[in-house]
Amino acid sequence: MRLLHTSDWHLGRAFHRVNMLGAQAGFIGHLVTTVRERGVDAVVVSGDVYDRAVPPLAAVELFDDALHRLADLGVPTVMISGNHDSARRLGVGAGLIGRAGIHLRTDPSACGTPVVLKDDFGDVAFYGLPYLEPALVKDEFGVEKPGHEAVLAAAMDRVRTDLASRGHGTRSVVLAHAFVTGGEASDSERDITVGGVAAVPAGVFDGVDYAALGHLHGCQTITERVRYSGSPLPYSFSEADHRKSMWLVDLDAGGAVTAERVDCPVPRALARIRGTLEELLADPGLARHEEAWIEATLTDAVRPADPMARLAERFPHTLSLAFAPERAPEDPDVSYAQRLADRSDQEIAEDFVAHVRGAGPDEHEQGVLRDAFDAVRADEAVREVAR
Repeated sequence: MRLLHTSDWHLGRAFHRVNMLGAQAGFIGHLVTTVRERGVDAVVVSGDVYDRAVPPLAAVELFDDALHRLADLGVPTVMISGNHDSARRLGVGAGLIGRAGIHLRTDPSACGTPVVLKDDFGDVAFYGLPYLEPALVKDEFGVEKPGHEAVLAAAMDRVRTDLASRGHGTRSVVLAHAFVTGGEASDSERDITVGGVAAVPAGVFDGVDYAALGHLHGCQTITERVRYSGSPLPYSFSEADHRKSMWLVDLDAGGAVTAERVDCPVPRALARIRGTLEELLADPGLARHEEAWIEATLTDAVRPADPMARLAERFPHTLSLAFAPERAPEDPDVSYAQRLADRSDQEIAEDFVAHVRGAGPDEHEQGVLRDAFDAVRADEAVREVAR
């Protein structure tokens, strides 16, 4: 069976105020063409179909168009909700849509009930594990302390139990939306840390032939059987070096996996450039970036006049401008943003405690801070579901 694995469409999302709907429509067209021309037997979409719980109408219309075009091909599609999606909204009409071969899996309680497809060698069971917000699903899965590993492991126990009840030789595919240990994050994924832990071990997916992951925006291989497709388009400059693609996965009669990357259309290249304003304007080596979307970091000791306008004369698609004067790390003028770069909310709070009272929080206090951040995240998740 040949699968096309994709995820993280984020329909409705902009890129530094640039409307990406046209590029997203271009990707959908590319997806449909790939399905038709490469003999794809099933499409799997591993979450974050939309960029937010209540997407704009234009994004909903594009999603509707994608569903119709996939249904018209007669190729089954299995799709789960991600942490950006409203599972309840995405799942509206799932039963009816399923009759057209588009299988939406947004209910955590149904993770052990697969979509079963057939090929010349027998059955392939597709299990959809939507994004599992630990605070919201801990009771469903009977876990005492909510955490990503606990709820995902409980969900996978249901998958393995169901799979064991099926005929010998039944192959299996799991769709999941999670941060798996070994994956490389970018700046455009929403933080899902709970209890100080965001990642789960890849071993949680043991026992299935292929785990089609979503959430991280870079295409990557965790193991031969556990892969991220990544987002089809860039959504932050941290993705400037990404090769945006989908996985074309062949599952043979014995469940062995072979995979090929299928490149996605590139609407415009991304580039990060750094130096003084005069260096950036004069450097002939930067000519290759003149039509790219640009993130420029100026290192001038004194902020130059009209830097954005002057940059735009050479780089008309400059979208982001930052200032990072080259100073020693201990220099008091180093910006607050620079001092906080790459630090978690927990670390920032602990640094604040140390600054105020002269000593950092002890182990108990660290736990109090961690619980407070988790409570805020859980409350935000509950409010988003209720919207």
